[in-house]
Amino acid sequence: MVEPVSQHAAEDEPDRSESDQADQPAGHERGRKGKRRKAKKQRSFWVELPILIVVALVLAFVFQQFFAKVYTIPSGSMESTLHGCPGCYGDKILVDKIVYDFTEPTPGDVVVFKGPDPWVENEALPEQSSNAFVRFLQNIGSVFGLAPPDERDFVKRVIATAGQTVQCCDAKNRVIVDGKALDEPYLHWESESKKTQEPFDPVKVPANSVFVLGDNRNDSCDSRCQGGGGERGTVPVDNIIGKARIIVLPPSRWGGVTDHNPQENSQPVAVASGLSAPSWQEGIPIGFGAIAAWPALAGGRRVASGVRKVVKRRR
Repeated sequence: MVEPVSQHAAEDEPDRSESDQADQPAGHERGRKGKRRKAKKQRSFWVELPILIVVALVLAFVFQQFFAKVYTIPSGSMESTLHGCPGCYGDKILVDKIVYDFTEPTPGDVVVFKGPDPWVENEALPEQSSNAFVRFLQNIGSVFGLAPPDERDFVKRVIATAGQTVQCCDAKNRVIVDGKALDEPYLHWESESKKTQEPFDPVKVPANSVFVLGDNRNDSCDSRCQGGGGERGTVPVDNIIGKARIIVLPPSRWGGVTDHNPQENSQPVAVASGLSAPSWQEGIPIGFGAIAAWPALAGGRRVASGVRKVVKRRR
């Protein structure tokens, strides 16, 4: 005999299910929903990796544009403070871009700056690869300091600031600023047999400018020769990008960049042949002659008078 099936049987089952659900604590239900939501939000590693890379690049770009930037040293003009050479793996330095928003450049600072017009007027732009993909990588690398920058930037050391007069050299082959010989322990010489700096005439640094030289003094075209030298070789403060702080790569070169002030322990000049003395020193012989002239004249008259008397007596 077939057992009759109640018409409400199907309805009873949901009722029991609902009652069972009602018996479960509310917090338990919310916990299950939270877990399901979290499970839906989780992404695979390979999906999140590109996002992380993009975020890191954006942050690095913002940091380098406004706070500090990494530059590659392209030449040996700052040896041995900074290492670099064409085609080699030069030092990569972190340049502080905000320091000169609050202070002025001082002697001894190693600075990165955009080449002033007299420096770059006769220079061609750096050649880029004909391959579009390679050019793209070069541009990205220059933004993040992984390749030499496209713009014509330079790195040198500040020697003199606005209003100071700089020239070379004294009898001991030292650069002179305002009549005092500089203390430059960072100088580098390519050859032991050639430790003589090229002389140059006095240059008074214009307002809002600095006079810069390379540490590798005989292998650096700087304020002495760029733009023909003189005032045209000086660098406007507005062109300075920032101050070199740290060598970040390669690891074997990690360390700070020296900012020894060469004027702090400067010494009185030992005047070399052909180097004019300060104007006040040039006046010393004239003053001495004027002071001594009268006694010499008076003494000469007395001697002449005595000689005449002796001559008269003998007659």
